[in-house]
Amino acid sequence: MSEKEKQPNAQVSSSRTAGEAGWHLSRYNLTAPVPGKDKLVIANLFKGTCAVYSSIELYLLNELDGLDEHHPILERFAKRGIITKIDERAALETMGRIACAYGQTVSLTICPTMACNFDCPYCFENHRPGKMSPNTQEEVLELTKRMLDASKAESLNVTWFGGEPLLGVDVIQHLSEKLMALTAERNVKYNAGIITNGYLLTQDVADLLGRCAVSKAQITLDGLGPAHDSTRHLVDGGQTFERITKNLRTLKLPFHVNVRHNVHENNRDDIEPLKAFVKALANESGNSILYSSAPVSGNDVSDKRSTNTRLLCGSDSSELAIRQNAFKFKSGRGHYCGANMLFSVCVDNQGRLYKCFEDIDKPERSFGVAARWNPNDPIASADAPDCLTSYLNTALPLNDPECLECIWLPTCIGGCPHRKLYYEKRSCLPYRNEPEKYVTALYERLQEQIKRKNVCASS
Repeated sequence: MSEKEKQPNAQVSSSRTAGEAGWHLSRYNLTAPVPGKDKLVIANLFKGTCAVYSSIELYLLNELDGLDEHHPILERFAKRGIITKIDERAALETMGRIACAYGQTVSLTICPTMACNFDCPYCFENHRPGKMSPNTQEEVLELTKRMLDASKAESLNVTWFGGEPLLGVDVIQHLSEKLMALTAERNVKYNAGIITNGYLLTQDVADLLGRCAVSKAQITLDGLGPAHDSTRHLVDGGQTFERITKNLRTLKLPFHVNVRHNVHENNRDDIEPLKAFVKALANESGNSILYSSAPVSGNDVSDKRSTNTRLLCGSDSSELAIRQNAFKFKSGRGHYCGANMLFSVCVDNQGRLYKCFEDIDKPERSFGVAARWNPNDPIASADAPDCLTSYLNTALPLNDPECLECIWLPTCIGGCPHRKLYYEKRSCLPYRNEPEKYVTALYERLQEQIKRKNVCASS
């Protein structure tokens, strides 16, 4: 009797190669050389990883098909996603379908008013007077109950928006109290944020927002002084920079502030000076304030206003987008934004429902109303089902072969649903032809993180 027959339960080592076992390179790897070193940075867009690889590791990666399937390097490569056994594109499609009905979180963008005290030339809204009535507030509360019931959600995320939401601070207070009581009763986590121009902030208002569980605020500064005031001015043309920055400097804010810089051709030179200014504001005030930038994009409303806010040219937009997206690099998600998710809804002050915040002031794009829409029967209870399904069905660009073949698919998922639906064109990443620059930016961010960790460890 052979040794194998004597030990029937003994493991027999496989003679398969990694290639025979199904391992292959990810289709979503991007690379860039490490300056001055015989190493390579590889970023994987599907897993959201970025790491430096030595010449030995690169040799083994190149010889992947012939490696033994039990070679220890495979586990490291697979954990980082640069090799895989799955069809990643099919996985992204499934992730998009799952996201459509993802119920762990209910997200509501609520507009207490569509009125605004500013008149920004690039704004995508047509502002209207009026605040959300007590009756509509109750309808929003009942809608929230139905969404929590249908989703079995573990958390409720609320974003106060407008118009300028602080023109309806009484609505924020009353509805926040109701929503917080509702989530406490159901043992659901409550998170809130606000998008405000910051002009109407006072200490009393800031304290009220703190009591309403607002933990983060987005406030826009479009540059320093005159650069900001040229686009972020009052309805009567009055300046706003000094008052907003005084609020940030002198008030004790119980929430984190993200200062958004809408960058366009007229104010691009203010990026570094404004970043330094915001850092100084945070140090001086003791408030949590961080700078972020985003390129201004064209829209129907601003185009009709004949605005002189010129969009960035291709190279400038690319550099800005690289910095912005390298900072928030993450794994592929199968959907672009909340517009692709059933349990993410925007509500205007009249109780009309929308899938995208850029549609909020356009009643013809509303899919229903808070009083009637039921997520348990979302199509039948919608007044305009096409305004709902059109967004949900853009989760992955299944009808665009060029998008499906693109290496950037896990990152952009075909681009902004709103632009695909209403501009009828693909909104490709401005740096799609510069992958090496993007990976280099990720590498620099990685080095900064390592440096910070070392500083913390030694202090």
